[in-house]
Amino acid sequence: MPRRGYQQQLGDLREDVLYMSEVVLERLRMGMDALDRKDEQLAWSVIEGDDEVNDLYLDLEADCIDLFALQQPVAGDLRFIAASFKIITDLERVADLATNLAEYSNEADREVFPEVDVQSIGARAHDMVEAAMDAYATEDVAICREIDERDDELDFRCERASETVVRDLLERELDSGEDVEDLMTDISRLLLTVRDLERVGDHAVNIAARTLYMAENDASLIY
Repeated sequence: MPRRGYQQQLGDLREDVLYMSEVVLERLRMGMDALDRKDEQLAWSVIEGDDEVNDLYLDLEADCIDLFALQQPVAGDLRFIAASFKIITDLERVADLATNLAEYSNEADREVFPEVDVQSIGARAHDMVEAAMDAYATEDVAICREIDERDDELDFRCERASETVVRDLLERELDSGEDVEDLMTDISRLLLTVRDLERVGDHAVNIAARTLYMAENDASLIY
């Protein structure tokens, strides 16, 4: 009976981690939508909702610590709990980045460099996190390795976006009435947005790496 309870705890942990990922992915989607539509109400929903994610994180952290301390897991169970512990940290940080996006949307009052497709970059980063969590749910190691490869493309897109902004800035001829300080603030905000989306992809890779370690004791993707 005690062993059955232990296995149930492991199953509950996986389900709870997956639930947290659903909440975080929704926050990320909302942050991107707020940025796209300059929707202040939606942005505040993301910002104020960050406390829910933090509470989920703390609850799951406590569950992992209890499993370590009370059950003394070994082998595959130990790797699963350790991986889950690391993954919730990455999810919490993705939620923080979603909050950043919402804050940027509140601060931005105009469109700068529309040729930089932030929404496409954000969708790719979102899909990477979603795929990483699917891999965690099913222990699909092929997806884990695929996500690592997809991150190279995301990094390339982010690098190109940043280069476009810097190049256009150097080539731009300012209008006589254009406020240089406001322009630089907008550009800085755009570069921060691209950087944050790149970091979302990095967290997806971290999740995939921990899942690969969990499933096959393979630490090759852990940097």
